Amino acid sequence: MRRASETLGFFQVVNHGVPAAAMEEMKEGVRRFYEQDDEAKKAFYTRDVTRKVVYNSNFDLYTAAVANWRDTFFCYMAPSPPSPEELPEVCRDILMDYSKQVMSLGGLLFELLSESLGLRLDRLREMDCAEGLVVICHYYPACPRPELTMGTSKHSDNDFLTVFLHDHIGGLQVLHDNRWVDVPPVPGALVVNVGDLLQLITNDKFKSVEHRVLANPVGPRISVACFFSTSFQPSSKLFGPIRELLSEDNPPIYRETTVRDYLAYFKEHGLDGTSPLRHFKL
Repeated sequence: MRRASETLGFFQVVNHGVPAAAMEEMKEGVRRFYEQDDEAKKAFYTRDVTRKVVYNSNFDLYTAAVANWRDTFFCYMAPSPPSPEELPEVCRDILMDYSKQVMSLGGLLFELLSESLGLRLDRLREMDCAEGLVVICHYYPACPRPELTMGTSKHSDNDFLTVFLHDHIGGLQVLHDNRWVDVPPVPGALVVNVGDLLQLITNDKFKSVEHRVLANPVGPRISVACFFSTSFQPSSKLFGPIRELLSEDNPPIYRETTVRDYLAYFKEHGLDGTSPLRHFKL
């Protein structure tokens, strides 16, 4: 895990404790949401991302250079989740159950990452890295001309850590050594990747790597990305390089920032292929 986090920024986990049945039902719940009548989905459509449940297409439609071939709905599931009545009925139960499963897994992952850094097991959790969870559900319809668009444009994630579930169709690619590498779906596995904020607080020890999703003539493709982030919590807490990782030979690379300020900069620029981390360098 340490080697992957320091170089690739991505790894896959098996024997992770999330039941296979819950993973399959989560994907089916996303499918049920998108394949219901437009009238039922309309109640959740908004571009107000401060709402706890948001459904739209291309959150960055008015800032990005191009539009992507996908629809998205997302929910803020921790630390202050919506009431059950606020969630879509067709996937309500599995959203709540799957979120709890991923929160449990996230706690374990942050302990292992803390250990990989030579820190106390609870160090990253103590910093509230595992406090918030945003569940982002993508639906990629079959695209008749996939060479003309992208499923999701090149970007890095604006969180601490992402736990990613995708179906058998594939399309996820990671940028490594200036070439795009396919991340093939592995039955029963979850993909985990380092987010920008984890790179920031580890002072570049761990790498947040750019990735993208190809449009596909086969579909729909379904994925669920769980972002560990307190992005919309009203907090003024500052995050900067962890003191224990700094030394005379390894001074801080980044200035401190709040999660909300980091996300605001990200949203201002959209998925433009440029990491916001550059803006926060000293």
